[in-house]
Amino acid sequence: MNVEEFIKALNELNIFLDDNKLSNLNTYKEYLKEYNSHTNLTTITEDEDIYLKHFYDSLTIVKAIDLNEVSSLIDVGTGAGFPGMVLKIVFPHLNVTLIDSNNKKTTFLSNLKDKLKLDNLTIVNERSEDYAHKHIDEYDVVTSRAVANLRVLTELCLPMVKVGGKFIPL
Repeated sequence: MNVEEFIKALNELNIFLDDNKLSNLNTYKEYLKEYNSHTNLTTITEDEDIYLKHFYDSLTIVKAIDLNEVSSLIDVGTGAGFPGMVLKIVFPHLNVTLIDSNNKKTTFLSNLKDKLKLDNLTIVNERSEDYAHKHIDEYDVVTSRAVANLRVLTELCLPMVKVGGKFIPL
């Protein structure tokens, strides 16, 4: 999926990117490839694959929930920031927490946060099960992508969902 196909596919999901959001996604893509050249973050490094398998896939969460009506979101086991960082870029009003126990990944995300000058974005280097015990009923949306089987994810994530909130595994 090239950038034009990406934009068209997002429009079909009623997501419309302004120049700033598109620029931030491009910066993300380029920094991901640069950082990945010396620190393994992902095996998906071709531009077209990044747009499809990282960016577009992250944004398909809008099929399950209107993120314009959400205030807080946590991405459990975020890795290189999928889906949480992508959601923060495209929906900048969100208060997003990205959590991962891998220091090299949270260091990458902290550097990217600084590059993009993003506010209301918390990056946590901690095991999810430890963090969850301290943040019960805190988030409108809890999401996770490719971290563990659904039974394990449910145990980790559901305690952090506010009453009336959503747990959406991708």
